[in-house]
Amino acid sequence: MTALVANLGIGVSKFVAAAVTGSASMLAEGVHSIADSTNQALLLIGGKRARRAASALHPFGYARERYIYAFLVAIILFTLGGLYALYESYHKITHPQELTSPLVAVAVLLIAMALEGYALRTAVGEANRTRGTRSWIAFVRRSRAPELPVILLEDAGALLGLVLALLGVGLSVLTGNGIFDGIATGCIGLLLVSIAIILATEIKSLLIGEAALPEEVAAIHTALLSTPGVDRVIHLRTMHLGPDELLVAAKIAIDAADDGATIAATIDDAEARLRHAQPTAKVVYLEPDIDRQPTPTPTASGLST
Repeated sequence: MTALVANLGIGVSKFVAAAVTGSASMLAEGVHSIADSTNQALLLIGGKRARRAASALHPFGYARERYIYAFLVAIILFTLGGLYALYESYHKITHPQELTSPLVAVAVLLIAMALEGYALRTAVGEANRTRGTRSWIAFVRRSRAPELPVILLEDAGALLGLVLALLGVGLSVLTGNGIFDGIATGCIGLLLVSIAIILATEIKSLLIGEAALPEEVAAIHTALLSTPGVDRVIHLRTMHLGPDELLVAAKIAIDAADDGATIAATIDDAEARLRHAQPTAKVVYLEPDIDRQPTPTPTASGLST
């Protein structure tokens, strides 16, 4: 919401400045802000639709809609933001024009940088609650919730784009050559295209279905092994149904002498321990099996094989 409100205000001011100055980089930045505002609206819609209850047609719920809307964000950022800026860049480089009233553009850019900085600061504060000791690159790559990485990359890209626009306007004023404004616009376009490709790649992986984080898998494995009656975990599979919903399927080895009631109690206990260790495990399937590992046999040296 912070990013949405900031970008709407920034976008209007950029378009006004672009109309007054004739700056292509200001126009590209205005389109960039509108694209960002559209993206944040899509993320809000996706979050709301993902909360719908499961149905007969979608028994695992709609949580993955958050990934779909985040993927749409990457497409919009690539087309409406990046490609449009590259088109404007080509036009301004081939037909450079002198800027008028450049101080208006500079004032708008500085105000926009302050607002974008505030929005980025808010996103960083939210991300730090779950980032832990991971680097920012690792956070973006390993996060299973798409909204924060999207907002972080968008806001960071917006700030860098504003710096590029400021450089383009400044150099155009200092040299009297509008080609620098066009070059800055092209740099903004390449920046947006790069961010869109990164987002699309990461979100595509989430749409295909990613496993839980390694530390989460380890916690689940430990919880299962801590259950009395579970000899070992034969295999364990996890997959995110959504950012906060995890599917867990495991085959656990039990004693061949256990009766049905004991096996059922063991499975119930293991599931309770698993859910306590990993609260996002919303769907859990545990299959008991007889432990068929070969019994160790002594060797001539007295060691087991």
